[in-house]
Amino acid sequence: MRVAITLEQCWHRVPGGTAVAALGSIAALQQLAEPPEVVGVAAWHHKPSLNPFALEIDALGVDIVRMPLPRLALYSAWHLLRHPRVERISGPVDVIHATGMAIPPASAPLVITVNDLAFLRYPNNFTSRGRRFFSKSLQLTARDADIVVCPSRHTWRDCEQAGIDPNRLRLVPYGTDARVVHQVEAAQVRQRFGLDERFVLWVGTVEPRKNLSGLLQAWRMLGRSNEQLVLVGPQGWKFNLKDELKVGDGSVRCLGFVSDADKRALMSAATVFCYPSFTEGFGLPVLEAMVQATPVVTSSLGATAELASDVGLLIQPSDPRSIADAVARLLDDSSQAEHLGQKGQQLALKEYRWQSCAEKLMKVYRELVS
Repeated sequence: MRVAITLEQCWHRVPGGTAVAALGSIAALQQLAEPPEVVGVAAWHHKPSLNPFALEIDALGVDIVRMPLPRLALYSAWHLLRHPRVERISGPVDVIHATGMAIPPASAPLVITVNDLAFLRYPNNFTSRGRRFFSKSLQLTARDADIVVCPSRHTWRDCEQAGIDPNRLRLVPYGTDARVVHQVEAAQVRQRFGLDERFVLWVGTVEPRKNLSGLLQAWRMLGRSNEQLVLVGPQGWKFNLKDELKVGDGSVRCLGFVSDADKRALMSAATVFCYPSFTEGFGLPVLEAMVQATPVVTSSLGATAELASDVGLLIQPSDPRSIADAVARLLDDSSQAEHLGQKGQQLALKEYRWQSCAEKLMKVYRELVS
């Protein structure tokens, strides 16, 4: 089986969770007993990229075909003209899998992964250009997709409410691997970044949906002097973290983008992982923290509640006091923190494996070519 998988999001300035999920899925597909032949589809680029996600594609050995247009022109041509066809460059394929919301024409059986429909729930968190792009993507998904893959029941319900036929929906949760960071490595990374021994960690793209404003308000309410709040991730849109920080926020450390290895080690070193996002289609950072046995505070809204309902503390993201109380509870109760961390790790390693994700994807592909 030959499958064309869109990967242009790996070259975005902020690749985000869709890039992480796509690469994790492909790596797992390659490990199957009968793997498909994967052809990565990207836009035309003037020069090679040093983006770590693009470099990871090289490491996976995935052949990349370049469409004859740069990104913005390609996305516009796909959405408005339904042209050019993927097979014009890739040659014949059995299935086309759009892993983001740039939807190529359905010149072969078309699978589309809808990671989330956050733009419908929180339109003001997106630029006007972003809202137009996602609205057109959703329209094309409803019209052209043979199968729509959802990483969570939350996203499944949003797709149904948006008018997508439930008979075309398939649940394919993302996974994680078993790379648990040794405590020596975690301590070394903490020391290299100059962090306190006890800290609360947040990881993600800096944008309004992630609710950093609420997290910072909660941290100020706590007034902790013996711990730090550490923020990790690239600058996104419509939220300027530098402007949000105030005098007296000396216990807040902003590390920006870090490597995947450093991110894992920081998750292992953290006392608490706090991810109070307003909504998520899956919530990979929560799962990644659970793997490291770090206790999680996360939102009761969206897919993160599915991940952590029995193994974390769920908060109301619009209420900073709710966030503050949950974080304080875990900082001050080491036995509960350890208990939840161990339960989270057991759940993550047992129920959320990339192998299972790959097997479910192959089932979807075979369904379309049988």
